[in-house]
Amino acid sequence: MTAPAGIDPRAPRFAAWITSALLLIATVLALTGVAASSAQATFGWFAYQPLSSSVFPGDQWAIGTASVGQRASDPGFVVAAIAAALFVWGLASPSTSPWAVLFRTAVRPRLAPPADLEDPRPPRFAQGVGLFVVGTGLVLHLAGVPLALPITTAAAFVAAFLNAAFGFCLGCQIYLLLQRAGLFARSGAAT
Repeated sequence: MTAPAGIDPRAPRFAAWITSALLLIATVLALTGVAASSAQATFGWFAYQPLSSSVFPGDQWAIGTASVGQRASDPGFVVAAIAAALFVWGLASPSTSPWAVLFRTAVRPRLAPPADLEDPRPPRFAQGVGLFVVGTGLVLHLAGVPLALPITTAAAFVAAFLNAAFGFCLGCQIYLLLQRAGLFARSGAAT
């Protein structure tokens, strides 16, 4: 099996900057939405009667009482769903994804040619890992699990930011570990 044509290593980092911004917005919105809201949090009651109960009255999450429609219309959910859709697009057709087209038409012409090209399979696998993490958060959020959405979007944000800022792609590292374990075939380096 021959290696696929190499890609500019700056393209996944460019996409990671945009993805990390989108995931940061999703995380902040999820933390301020129904996923992290308490159904009965009233600080006035706690201040007046601090010893009357050992349980804080806000121990019930609002997401448990919200309908599936309310959960799906939560702004954090909507932005995370957009991120998941972009992950799917990046997996299905990496060359036509919005960030790839933007990089190819607006950014790459202004840069010098890359010194070397990289194998596109690890970054594509990383897109799949991002989709799995964000998708898990979306499903758990719809199922009514408190804080699932902000935790998963925050985890995906950390991974995207590490790639964007430091060039350390967690999903690519997982791919290489799985390749060393023999789960993916090795092939020649992309040139």
